Amino acid sequence: MVSRVIPVDPFDLVIFGGTGDLAQRKILPALFRRFCAGQWADGVQIIGAARTKHDGATFRQVVAESLKTHASVQCKDAAALAAFLQCVDYVALDGGSDEGWSTLAAKLQPDRVRAFYFSVGPRLFGSLAERIQSHDLATEQTRIVVEKPFGHDLDSAKVLNATLATHFREKQIYRIDHYLGKETVQNLMAVRFGNMLFEPLWNSQYVDHIQITVAESVGIDGREEYYERAGAMRDMMQNHLMQLLCLIAMEPPAKFDPDAVRDEKLKVIRALDPVEPHHIVRGQFEGGGPSYRQIVGNPRSTTESYVALRAHISNWRWAGTPFYLRTGKRLVARSSVINVMFKDAPHSIFGEQAGRHANVLSIRLQPNEGITLKVTIKEPGQGGMRLVDVPLDMSFAEALGPENQEPPDAYERLVMDVIRGNQTLFMRGDEVEAAWAWTDPIIAGWQSSGDVPKPYESGSTGPGDAELLMKRDGRRWQGINP
Repeated sequence: MVSRVIPVDPFDLVIFGGTGDLAQRKILPALFRRFCAGQWADGVQIIGAARTKHDGATFRQVVAESLKTHASVQCKDAAALAAFLQCVDYVALDGGSDEGWSTLAAKLQPDRVRAFYFSVGPRLFGSLAERIQSHDLATEQTRIVVEKPFGHDLDSAKVLNATLATHFREKQIYRIDHYLGKETVQNLMAVRFGNMLFEPLWNSQYVDHIQITVAESVGIDGREEYYERAGAMRDMMQNHLMQLLCLIAMEPPAKFDPDAVRDEKLKVIRALDPVEPHHIVRGQFEGGGPSYRQIVGNPRSTTESYVALRAHISNWRWAGTPFYLRTGKRLVARSSVINVMFKDAPHSIFGEQAGRHANVLSIRLQPNEGITLKVTIKEPGQGGMRLVDVPLDMSFAEALGPENQEPPDAYERLVMDVIRGNQTLFMRGDEVEAAWAWTDPIIAGWQSSGDVPKPYESGSTGPGDAELLMKRDGRRWQGINP
């Protein structure tokens, strides 16, 4: 099965922070892969902008070296690289002053989409937005893309939203969360709303509980200063896991429309109950190399590198169904998965010797994207009715053919959606604020009580208290598998 490529019209994309890690490692490789796929023809401009005093030729050399390292295996053709680099230009520009803005203005083309990607720290968002307007770079087809963090708490999120709203309308602002660009996350909506099989069962009557795990085997190297201020709750739970929770739990939107989808996600966040302190576990890795405290240089750090919690949604669909969320650094494997744990059959005709069996729908986000449904069948052979659980597995690489063995990177989809003007997979301002309104009391509770994270071994599944969180409810976590 060959994926269909829908070409886009010529556009100008300006990447502020074009020499930075995110641009070189994610954004530009994603654009190169779209170019190789035939996503656009001639006329596209990709302009890097940063304070580094490069000219266009030097920046193209930087981009070429970066693409040789970070580009997809399927897209490293020398001729394609040379053609892509013809689209690339550079402007030495200071986001905090007026230096270089007139040069940038001279390079932009009229009557086409202009996208400005803020691949910089949040402190520059306001300055960049103001200068785009004051230098007359904004048009009706202008979009701005901002990366997380979208604030540090509710108050700062409101300030950031107000600053951006001063210069741009909400329909021009694209708050990017790369988790929403993953193929399996998008497939989650297709599975739920495109198949009659699941939606009638997608409620508290049939679902026992839902587990959302985002485990990382890496630590915080290179992000020490940011992570010590943020922790796992702000870095992952408030945004990535919150978005996965919304997509799993939301009501069917009336149509696949940006605001219709985001309205339903917002309802989920607003229906979340406050989390009780005894339903939260915090952890901090140690052993197996430098500990968290050694890495950040703070022997008394109380920042969590792991958090697990039990959440409840107060609405008709999910009343009484717990959602267990966990995320952490330096865990046993890199794995992001959603497990929908269905209830046991109300009565077993096979007797106690058959044991307990329940269906599990597993949606794997990374690294091996796909969907597995665990069903119960008779174990082959003589000797009575013995039951065994087996998986019905849809691995994307196997089901969709070898050309889909390497799924598109999330940034490929998201950047092209910016160009098309499709905000479905981007967070709205009120959604961000509602997420912080739920998160802030949890963090405030830790600070007021002097809570200290529980230590856990690097390469483990997290602190033992997280297992107890489930065990108290008569449940257990599904394994963290690569």
